[in-house]
Amino acid sequence: MRILIAAMSLLALSSIARAEGEYRHLVFFKFKDGTPVEEITRIEKEFAALPSKIDTITDFEWGLDVSPEKKAKGFTHGFIVTFKDKAGLDVYLPHEDHQKFVKGLKPHLEDVFVFDYVAK
Repeated sequence: MRILIAAMSLLALSSIARAEGEYRHLVFFKFKDGTPVEEITRIEKEFAALPSKIDTITDFEWGLDVSPEKKAKGFTHGFIVTFKDKAGLDVYLPHEDHQKFVKGLKPHLEDVFVFDYVAK
């Protein structure tokens, strides 16, 4: 039993250590009024496909605003792109697949908000 508890503690500590220092790139989209649902769905799928194309992305998740506070200021989509460090972001930003995604996204965006941080 003690071995199981010790192993579980080490596992928990290793996931905390793994997250410490990772570079998080948060991106929020506000789409233009009248953007067709099909275009928004295409954009969601294309963004979600980037981790399979850009190997410096270590984790990716996204979701729609569901906050009951109603303070999203029209931003409907939030994405978290994780990298081992800032060098991963430096590869990602100019990457051909990212640039192609951005080109197809821009005509549909009213606004974008980007916030990066190093995980503590």
